[in-house]
Amino acid sequence: MSDITLYHYARCSKSRAALALLEERNINATIVNYVDNPLNAQQLTALLSKLGLTARQLMRSGESAYSEMALDNPDLSEAELIAAMVQAPILMQRPVLVVGQRAAIGRPIENLVELLA
Repeated sequence: MSDITLYHYARCSKSRAALALLEERNINATIVNYVDNPLNAQQLTALLSKLGLTARQLMRSGESAYSEMALDNPDLSEAELIAAMVQAPILMQRPVLVVGQRAAIGRPIENLVELLA
């Protein structure tokens, strides 16, 4: 199988379920704790392209950082939203699985099963 990377956050149950899915299938993946090792703007832009999403669609609007940073402002540009996720990586949806040039958010986990098929 192609290069596989899981953007993982150990405190997240969905992220732990994604890790278990990979382990059950004996899939060797690069595991990136993206909160401790944040993506830079270029990496986030590439990830968004693989996901086919905008920065706002990748954001967790329920996180306190979202309101603290006033990210609900519809006038914010894509670059400003990406910069916010670089600054506060907890804002990124999780887990995210990348398989080659394709990616999916593991909410629900079936999205990852489809990606691995």
